[in-house]
Amino acid sequence: MFETVLVANRGEIAVRVIRTLRRLGIKSVAVFSDADRGARHVLEADDALYLGATPARESYLNIERVLDACSRSGANAVHPGYGFLSENPNFADACVASGVVFIGPSPSAIRLMGDKIQAKLRVAASGVSVVPGRVEAGMTDDDLQGAAAEIGFPILVKPSAGGGGKGMQLVERESDLAEALVSARRAATSSFGDDSLFVERFVERPRHIEVQVLADQHGAVVHLGERECSLQRRHQKVIEESPSPLIDDATRERLGAAAISAARSVDYSGVGTVEFIVASARPDQFFFMEMNTRLQVEHPVTEMVTGLDLVEQQLRVACGEHLGHDVLTARMHGHSVEARIYAESPSRGFLPTSGRVLEVHEPTGEGVRVDSALLDGLEVVTDYDPMLAKIVTWGPDRASALARLAQALDDTVIFGVVTNVGFLGRLVANTDVAAGHLDTGLIEREVAALVTSEPSTTALALFAMSWLSRLTPMGRLTDPWGALRGWRNGGRILPMTIRAVCGDAVRVVKVLGTLDSATVAINGGVEVAASLAERDGDAFITIGGESHRAWSLIDGPVTWICVDGETWPFVEEDVANRVGGAAALSNDVRSPMPGTVVSARAQSGHEVHAGEALVVVSAMKMEHVLVAPHDGTVDILVREGDSVVVDEVVARVHPINTLTEISS
Repeated sequence: MFETVLVANRGEIAVRVIRTLRRLGIKSVAVFSDADRGARHVLEADDALYLGATPARESYLNIERVLDACSRSGANAVHPGYGFLSENPNFADACVASGVVFIGPSPSAIRLMGDKIQAKLRVAASGVSVVPGRVEAGMTDDDLQGAAAEIGFPILVKPSAGGGGKGMQLVERESDLAEALVSARRAATSSFGDDSLFVERFVERPRHIEVQVLADQHGAVVHLGERECSLQRRHQKVIEESPSPLIDDATRERLGAAAISAARSVDYSGVGTVEFIVASARPDQFFFMEMNTRLQVEHPVTEMVTGLDLVEQQLRVACGEHLGHDVLTARMHGHSVEARIYAESPSRGFLPTSGRVLEVHEPTGEGVRVDSALLDGLEVVTDYDPMLAKIVTWGPDRASALARLAQALDDTVIFGVVTNVGFLGRLVANTDVAAGHLDTGLIEREVAALVTSEPSTTALALFAMSWLSRLTPMGRLTDPWGALRGWRNGGRILPMTIRAVCGDAVRVVKVLGTLDSATVAINGGVEVAASLAERDGDAFITIGGESHRAWSLIDGPVTWICVDGETWPFVEEDVANRVGGAAALSNDVRSPMPGTVVSARAQSGHEVHAGEALVVVSAMKMEHVLVAPHDGTVDILVREGDSVVVDEVVARVHPINTLTEISS
């Protein structure tokens, strides 16, 4: 076994790999950029070396610097994790040339499966069914338009290089194809440095099923069952599980055999995932999509149902070992579900968020596993993937695994950064999800019910009462005499009216009474009985007869509230300072996220119409089109390549028929 392994990655996957290295007695070496100097993976590794500046191209994607770190640390192997250099054949080649073992498949397998066009051709030749479409190298826009007409709409336009849904475009009408091709090529170039595209049929109500394969260097290949990855948003997986509630034993064996054939077609070795698309109405029909030549984000659910450590298996295969008896006889037991926690704001279109983690509480308990990069004081930046952690649960059956996940999400509290934890809790509770009626479009259809943009009455009441009682971090109550105002002898709260500002929502909260017996009214509405009490070290708020665990943290002017799995940042202002009336229509077009301007669709001085695209901003390989708020003449205030911050004005639209009143 290796003596020293360098982990060429960051975040939760680096922490997870280091955990296995520590268990096996292997020295771990972390690498870091400027943004990650105090990151969790740096603190947990046996050694850590600086790579370079924050941008990935100057640090985590810089092959020369990574290999130099291997040399300086004495590492004789490198684990690439996922993302960054994990599927870069040039990096695998460079490792071989420098005498460092690349813990993954051969460069030739990475290269072939990384080219989605060549991969489909190779796999189809081995007898595995592929999605109908036109898969050729070097297709021009005219070729793609002709192919789309042959296949019939709707279609998917997909980059040949890369994966993860980046650059993929669903096109339902011929009139939308030209713009989709432009966007797909731009995203493919930005993400993978290759703008090659192909088209394939869009399978109606598709399910995304993938099979975990494991192969040694001596010709043995096995599959470890399938994972259901159909709960996606914008082609990015959100919740995964194993086994799939759709697949029966007979289909499982056929899927596994097809996955093994795909792996054998490129002489694969190591851990890999073969992805299939399956029609909901015909689960016995499945089509090969692509093969990921690396460890997957969702690998923990396979580990939970098989009892295997896939990182350990990667290490053993890379050392030249044969697959062990535990692998060859592995079977799935029970059910496992994983939820990905992202630094993103569901109420703002799932845009990436940033900030400093003030305090984090992660769930524990039977059947609960947390893979996490979270740490008190961690600075979350938008330069990298926004995934912060994964909550994974196991149960003897699907219902118990889902119930444990729901409870684990309810026990997860992250203050300082807006996340998708509340959204995940509602998704797990969705009736179709509970019944196993999944497809890749479910989240988009149900998004209105899954996303809440305004805080609940419970959250508002908790904000008002915790602001007055000065709850300390993690919900513990302290001496009410420490409150800034609102208290008098006997512990009674004087009548207080608080303006609660949370994002775009503004609510007036009136509180009267004591902590154990108060009334709360929102915006002059009906008074509701509320109380706040401590039980077994935790705070609970009871409102309307229902009790909820309460978490609160005050950070300067911001009070962070967590209740019912949803976290809200509140700011309080005196009602007397509130400006009444509706806000005037703004001429400003602001960026809702930090990112980079990738395109200016309009020119300054030109007339535009309401809803017309003005500027395209990208962050984390996701594009957001900013549009005109109304008709008028536009001033574009940014250029392509500019970096912008949240709420920065990128354009201004001046109404054409605005009358100016002149006073003498």
